[in-house]
Amino acid sequence: MTLGDGLRDQLAGNSQGMFYDLLFAVVWVTFISALFQFVFTTAPTWAYYMFMLSGIPAYFGFFWSLEVAKAQAEEKSD
Repeated sequence: MTLGDGLRDQLAGNSQGMFYDLLFAVVWVTFISALFQFVFTTAPTWAYYMFMLSGIPAYFGFFWSLEVAKAQAEEKSD
């Protein structure tokens, strides 16, 4: 198996999840950048980086809560 074949297999199996990951990252970075450009204009740079890093737990929390909501919806429909 070549590198190209491996990449194709990976994309075929995970394309929707990878799209949602990218979408979350773009929205998070855009939101934090706008927040610090228009609201927290005098905030120190380290605060900006901390908000950017807070995207990591926000990502896992968001998708974890989404899975829980889906499981509860399936449970109620049964």
